[in-house]
Amino acid sequence: MPNSFKDWVKTLYVIFAFCSVLCFGALKSVLVGPIAGLILIIGNCGVILGLFPAHVAWTIYTLLKTNRFDAPLKVALLLGLPALFGIWLGLSIGGSVVVGVGYGFFTPWVSSFEAFRLEDESKKFYHCIVDGTVGTIKGSCTVVRDFADLCYHSYPSYLKELRENPASNELQPLRFVHVPACIIVGLIGLVVEIPLYTAIALVKSPYMLFKGWQRLLHDLISREGPFLETACIPIAGLTILMWPLIVIGSIVMAIFTSFFIGLYGSIIVYQERSFQRGIAYVIAMVAEFDEYTNDWLYLREGSILPKPRYRKRKPSSSTHLSVGRNQSLRDRFGSAFPEAPGMLVPSLTASRSVREVIKEVKMVQIWGSMMKSYEARGKELLDVTAITPSDLSDWLKAKHSNEATVIDVGLPCYSFLHTLLNSIKAGSNGIMLLDGTEVNHLNRPQDRLLDWFFHPIMVLKDQIGVLQLEEAEIRYLEKMLLFGHDKERSTSWENGSFKTQDALRAAQLEGISRRMVGMHRSVSKFPTYRRQYRQVVKDLIIYSMVKDGSTNTIAYSVPKEGSNRSINSNSSAPKAKESSKRSMSSGSVASIEIV
Repeated sequence: MPNSFKDWVKTLYVIFAFCSVLCFGALKSVLVGPIAGLILIIGNCGVILGLFPAHVAWTIYTLLKTNRFDAPLKVALLLGLPALFGIWLGLSIGGSVVVGVGYGFFTPWVSSFEAFRLEDESKKFYHCIVDGTVGTIKGSCTVVRDFADLCYHSYPSYLKELRENPASNELQPLRFVHVPACIIVGLIGLVVEIPLYTAIALVKSPYMLFKGWQRLLHDLISREGPFLETACIPIAGLTILMWPLIVIGSIVMAIFTSFFIGLYGSIIVYQERSFQRGIAYVIAMVAEFDEYTNDWLYLREGSILPKPRYRKRKPSSSTHLSVGRNQSLRDRFGSAFPEAPGMLVPSLTASRSVREVIKEVKMVQIWGSMMKSYEARGKELLDVTAITPSDLSDWLKAKHSNEATVIDVGLPCYSFLHTLLNSIKAGSNGIMLLDGTEVNHLNRPQDRLLDWFFHPIMVLKDQIGVLQLEEAEIRYLEKMLLFGHDKERSTSWENGSFKTQDALRAAQLEGISRRMVGMHRSVSKFPTYRRQYRQVVKDLIIYSMVKDGSTNTIAYSVPKEGSNRSINSNSSAPKAKESSKRSMSSGSVASIEIV
């Protein structure tokens, strides 16, 4: 059979499959989308409105209690709180509606196309129909739960750190004369930035639409980027069809970010002690956004709009680490914004192939390995009675996780320390995951979120490697991380440690401990962290129950949350098995009892 004929048959098959999956996906979106969307919208709006009085009370209490702000700055922030909370309600409820509709409509559709990538031809049709139905509804419930964790646990944690941190010498006092200027510039920023950002985004959206289509069609014809692999052609084809929606999403994101860009003018007034420079910032940010979008869309450089200077002093040297198109914006924002604000414009450069992308270590793989490491180290500590089942139970029952710091902070930091030590012993240039995968500068995920942590972690790893810690010093550092300032618990656990008599060495160990605790506290504020870590704690409780009920070897399998757990034992331990089954059959915390 001629190769050209084979290619035609293959092309017709891909077209037929694409049309079929498109129809199945649309049908599932119509049936499942409204249910998943309503769950997400009603759940998130319930969390927002239900916790709104508590958010107001927590915020006002923190502003009055903190030592980081002087009296005039507190007055300015208190006067601006009504506007900030109004913006929060509007954006959060509106965003919940948009996310709910988008998630409920597109997730079943995309799941149908993902099923087309299966290698088993006999299962493709089944998964095209089934995938994205029940999973989408469960996913919407998970989103609501993560959002509730963010509002109920992460936000109070930020406020508590703000209250407990000592006064910073970097913050300059604000005079009462600048309070009206901060409020006026913030309002002017909203009035100017929102309509102009919207106008610029709307004017340039047609060019983005056709430029994106041109890039995707070029990849389709030349079989580059996402079209290199035959299995990914349907998903790439869906991208071509949905590109107008991506453009609309970019416009919405531009409007969304304009709120925060406008309000940042108040901070410029505070930093520069000048009303005129605050106004200059408002004007300059319009030109910055125009220049930013020109760079992303490969239009002419610069902007015809005026761009007055609003900084008296030069930006810090740390901003010179940034490269690429966002250099000018990052120089102006400094450390306040890690990335230039603006329209969420997808890259229109040539896409990488699937083979190139698949070599990267995915963020979900790192997250899963981190949780498995927590569980493995937790079992080790349970075996040596460094932590107890009551510690785990106290963390589950605590309204705020800080009430059980041994489990909340100690166990993750203990696990993180051993991850770094294992990476150093293995001579890795990066971080060794629990399964032996190395994450380094070459294969790490190209994720903006990971950028905030990867470089500091690598610096900390190098510092620990340079110290060449002795075994007893490592054991002492374990105690510091696990128990913190609880001297009674630290003394009761005999792990062969001793406190060094060298004052410099002791200070270095304490510095490492503080940095690791700080990194963990930042990671623990992410919404998905608490849900997954809660499952780890539940698994450790069940492990301790089975361990106490039998002295023989027990094989324990750890499934995902919500699935049935299985415990296989060669010994007869009916009491442990019965109690374990009771705890496994119920998802509530109250049903977990320690035997």
